Amino acid sequence: MRWVRDGLFVILLTLIAPIAAQAAPYAAMVMDMRSGEVLYSKNADTPLHPASLTKMMTLYITFQAIEHGEFSLDSIVTVTKHAASQPPSRLGLRPGQKIAVRYLIRAAAIKSANDAAAALGDYIGGSEEGFAARMNRTARQLGMKNTHFVNANGLTRKGHLSSAHDMTIMGRHLFFDYPQYYNIFSRRSADAKVRTVYSTNRKFLAAYKGADGIKTGYTSASGFNLTASAQRGNKRIIATVFGGTSTAQRNAKMADLLDLGFKRAPNNAPTNRPRIPQYIEPAQSPMLMANLAPKKSPRPDIRPTAPTADSDAISMALAAAVQADQVDESTDIPEDVAEGAQDATADTQDVVVADAGTLGIGAEITASPRPQRNPREIQVADATKALPAEVTKATPLAQAQAHDAAVAAGKASADGSEEPSDVQLASYEPGASDGPKFVQSTQPQPETMELAEAHTLDLDQNGKSDSAKAPSSFVQSTDPQPETAQMAAAPEKRKSEIILAALTPPAPAPEQKPRVVARVSSSGGRNWGVSLGLFGSRFAAERHMLTTALMESDTLGEALRKVATRKTGYEANFVGMTQDMAQLACARLESRAMDCKVVGP
Repeated sequence: MRWVRDGLFVILLTLIAPIAAQAAPYAAMVMDMRSGEVLYSKNADTPLHPASLTKMMTLYITFQAIEHGEFSLDSIVTVTKHAASQPPSRLGLRPGQKIAVRYLIRAAAIKSANDAAAALGDYIGGSEEGFAARMNRTARQLGMKNTHFVNANGLTRKGHLSSAHDMTIMGRHLFFDYPQYYNIFSRRSADAKVRTVYSTNRKFLAAYKGADGIKTGYTSASGFNLTASAQRGNKRIIATVFGGTSTAQRNAKMADLLDLGFKRAPNNAPTNRPRIPQYIEPAQSPMLMANLAPKKSPRPDIRPTAPTADSDAISMALAAAVQADQVDESTDIPEDVAEGAQDATADTQDVVVADAGTLGIGAEITASPRPQRNPREIQVADATKALPAEVTKATPLAQAQAHDAAVAAGKASADGSEEPSDVQLASYEPGASDGPKFVQSTQPQPETMELAEAHTLDLDQNGKSDSAKAPSSFVQSTDPQPETAQMAAAPEKRKSEIILAALTPPAPAPEQKPRVVARVSSSGGRNWGVSLGLFGSRFAAERHMLTTALMESDTLGEALRKVATRKTGYEANFVGMTQDMAQLACARLESRAMDCKVVGP
């Protein structure tokens, strides 16, 4: 029985390997880690599927958020349905499960767990779309010119692309910007609370002298990808390869690339650290807001008023209103299976659930009735309750740049002091902010240095929270003054004159004839195309175009197929494209070793 099972597995791998090899274009980049000098490049700027190399950006943003006090390593994340529904490779998270940030980092970096990366994205960005917008904003700041992210884990999606050059830049920034965390990429295994996880890159780390990181990636569309770094003597090289046909072939190719880098790199190159991107404080996600909401006001009552709804209740109710449960239906082979990992499954294991009091989001909230206002009396807001934090829905990717101007309204006391902060009272003016803001910002946590330790990093969970208590901001909103109300209520006296409108009806607008578009037009800038070469018959040209269109649906899906009769044969063309579309299509086809020529108007 066992030999039958093993035989079926061998047959399956035999069928899958040629498909993966055909579908995955090759690209590579070798760079001197110290100076940033490019030592070797092959199709390095061609946008391709990055697969789980995407998680390097997810972890970079996580480290950035911890450093700037958005949360800590011990902050508790409530797993969303969207995160729990991600396909393998998985940690085995369940909807509603509570788990610390540190364990999600280990699972995403070492095991390349898709559910752990998605949980971090939902926690930080509020939704997959919100986190992707932050990823793209950060990518632009890092100089990743050929990258666009759609999700946090790298599962194949339309428009989710990057390049070997950009991923090399990403790995270099992780090394220089967050050295206290870089060690996690060299671990062979780690405790991820739910279970022990094993590195998808442990074979290369063990086989190549000086290798110390950093991330693998695999989907059927991308092939076997790897960004790796190694040090020998004074030299440190970082390289990226896309489109490997197997783990062994990819690792062998990476070894050749690193060897080439060590030969070409000078012994004493200057260290040019990449510029750290400017931190832009993002709009807080609902889950972070619920965790950071103040428990009481540091100021006494200004005057007795009607009871108002509790700030924690309002924050949690707003958090519960956000829906981010989109399920990814990718059928990619799990990365840890493709890499040959033999980890035990975690889907049936018991999970450790944190105390419900750590992050209370599930309670139902009933707001207090709004008090009746006296038109002759100015009502003052109750200062005994902290007002709810401002809630901003995550914007779609098209509006990602709008978030770049978001600025925090307040910062927390660095020493956690409970001294009352100043209270600013202001009358309501049109155009003012719709509500008060509460944003917590703390100094980098001392625990950040402990994540990179070689042994266990579990901290004492019984200690006090390291999040500093932030001062609250109060805005006093007043009713209109009686005089203002009287002026608004007094009707304006009408003049005795009566003005009659013209009786001549306006000229009718010209009738718009309906326009039916059956396929994409070759006009309006779409007068470019690509030529795939000459073929002996029309059938052969059409068959080649159909195969190519299915292979490159992202770039050729909207183009028109045209066979032109020439004296020497039949020319296969894709037309009705813009110049950028044609150039991108040829770049991707040439990376597959296919003939392609851009044809202009």
